[in-house]
Order: sequence, then structure tokens, then C-alpha cells
Amino acid sequence: MSKRTTQSVLEDLFGLPMSLGTLANLEQATVHALAEPVAEARAYVQRQPTAYLDETGWREGRQRAWLWTAVTAWVTVFVVRRSRSSQVAQALLGERFWGYLVTDRWSAYSWYPSWRRQVCWAHLLRDIEAMCERGGRSRELGEALRAQARHMFSWWHRVRAGTLSHASFASDMRPIRRAVERLLEAGQTCGVPKTEGTCRDILKRRQALWTFVRHAGVEPTNNAAERAIRPGVLWRKGSFGTQSPEGSRFVETMMTVVATLKQQHRHVLTYVTVACEAALREEAAPSLLPTPAATEELLCPAA
Repeated sequence: MSKRTTQSVLEDLFGLPMSLGTLANLEQATVHALAEPVAEARAYVQRQPTAYLDETGWREGRQRAWLWTAVTAWVTVFVVRRSRSSQVAQALLGERFWGYLVTDRWSAYSWYPSWRRQVCWAHLLRDIEAMCERGGRSRELGEALRAQARHMFSWWHRVRAGTLSHASFASDMRPIRRAVERLLEAGQTCGVPKTEGTCRDILKRRQALWTFVRHAGVEPTNNAAERAIRPGVLWRKGSFGTQSPEGSRFVETMMTVVATLKQQHRHVLTYVTVACEAALREEAAPSLLPTPAATEELLCPAA
């Protein structure tokens, strides 16, 4: 929502006339009030066993920028940066991150060891559908890959439902892994240039295809990050990005707070109100991190 839209809403619905300058000042006061819990949330993400990363286009004034997100089980953080490079991904994760990283195949993530990385199978399925649409030998390969992927996801859904153990799943996946890799290898010389290139690119990250099979707790898709970043896409479409670095700090702060609190089933307005009141009293804002008791309740809800 743009500042002018917010201004109209406050005046029309609540009878609160407010200048655009006052709104900007209130945004920065909110960023200041939430600075410590947001910094704590970013540090928390860097210590987690699995992280899901994604980025989408943004505008900061007349400059091109990107909105980045890192999603973990209990905390999600956002930053706006004028780069889509690996340096941003590395800064977001921190120098000591050694968890499993789930992403698409964008080159900004290539610095991370492939054996600790999972490439998104949702993106791979789109590539497979594109192979099918090209016809000929490419279609044959695509249909064979799609059949293997359907078997894989049918078993994976059972793992998530608790009706198939991860150990059994890993064992059942061995023939599928071999079949998929054989098909990709054959695709490198199928005679359709786009399909050949796709197969070569996927095989460069061969190990990262199967991290979710080797390690429990890792998802095969990056859907968590894509869902988390979607409100940012809607924000960008509604306000055309931000006009300044200060506006970008407000966006990344509020998106971090809202996404994290929703993950933990905490009330957003109540939290922000308490944090801003604490800032007025020159006291610390409440933490965004889940308490041990809250984490246990979410993992094992009462009957």
C-alpha cells in the first residue's frame, strides 16, 4: 500500500488527517522500535539446520533492486538490496551457515556446496513440462522424467503424511534416482538444443537433486520461500517499490515481523503495538524468536 493510499484510508475511515511527511516519520520510528528483534531474527536464521531462499524484483527510487527472503521453520527474514548476486545470499546466510540450503538454480547460490544444497523440484517440473512441449525426442525424455517425478512425489507425500518412513523412502528412491540421471544424461545428446542445455545444467548440480532423500527435514521444493515472498510481490505491484533506502528498510522490517509472527501464530498488531510502546519508554522490544514452550506447543499441539 502506498503512502497516499494509507493517508486516504486513515482520513476516510478513521477521520485522522495526516501528512505524507508524518507517515514517513512514523515508518522510521517503527523501524527503530523493531531494529533489535529484527537483527536477532536474522542472526537466528543463520544458525538453523535448513533455510529456503528466494528473491524477486523490486524498485528503489529509479534504481533496480531485489527483495530477498530466507525462510526457516520458525523465523522468516527479508532484505531489499540493489543486487541479485551471490554476495547478498552469503550476507543473508552469514559466514558460519552450514545448514541445508533449498533454492532454485539461480547462479547466486552456486557458491554453496552442492551436497548441502537442494535444488527446487517445482522448478525442475516446469523444465520437464517445457521438454514435453518441444516434441520429438525431447517429448519422450520429458514424459519419462515426468513419470519418475510423479512416483517420487507420491512417495514423498506419504513421508509428509507419516505413512512412510524416511528410511524406507530413501531406499525406494534408489531406482528412481538412477532412472532420472540416465534420462538427463541421454538428454544431453537428444538433438534438441534447449533440452540438451537444460539437461547439462541440471546435471551440474547432480548431488543437489537428492539432498532431501539423503537427509530428513529437507523439502524437495522451494515453495516455502516462494509463498513467503508473494506478499512482497503484491506490495511491489501496489506501490511500485520504494522511493528511498529508508523506505526499503521499512518494507524489509515489516515483512520480517509479519511473516515470522504468522509462522508462530502470534498476533501482529499486538506485537507491533507493544514494541512501539516499549520504544517510547526506552525499553527493549519483545523478541521475535519462538520460546521453547511455544515451539513445543506448535510441534505437539494439545489434544
